[in-house]
Amino acid sequence: MASFRVNISLLLFLSWVFIASAADVGYGSKSTFEKPELNKGKFLTSLIGIQGLVLRKRAVARIKCTCVDEYEYETAPFSFLSGATDPEGYFFATLSPYEVEENCKIKECRAFLELSPLGTCEVPTDVNKGISGGLLSSYRFLDEKKMKLFTVGPFFYTSGPKSTSNGY
Repeated sequence: MASFRVNISLLLFLSWVFIASAADVGYGSKSTFEKPELNKGKFLTSLIGIQGLVLRKRAVARIKCTCVDEYEYETAPFSFLSGATDPEGYFFATLSPYEVEENCKIKECRAFLELSPLGTCEVPTDVNKGISGGLLSSYRFLDEKKMKLFTVGPFFYTSGPKSTSNGY
């Protein structure tokens, strides 16, 4: 029980550190926070970046977006992968307006846990919607990079259920 409390305390502390550090990722540029209006105009008028934290080295996140066409009919969703997380668990993915079909207005995007290469810790959890999909809902605009920067997570993997020696 004490180990569980220590793990929860560590997770809360790491979440706080990630949120505090993500709030200061302006790269020396002026940034503003905005709530996207997904249904007004073309959502993807500039480069978008998705950053997050997965508490697992070399893990990969999937970003899945749904679009509507010029007649407001939903089209087939598309997805793309982030690069592998760095040693601290940070991932980053980008989507350019040139990678999206001409008449596609992005309706919404979500980030998911995709892959953990470590066999000892490969079971995804739905903490911060790592399985059901963390919605990209607000962003900071990085003027110098002309980028809308979204932050999701942190996401977590855990080890699989432990089997007992008597088969139960």
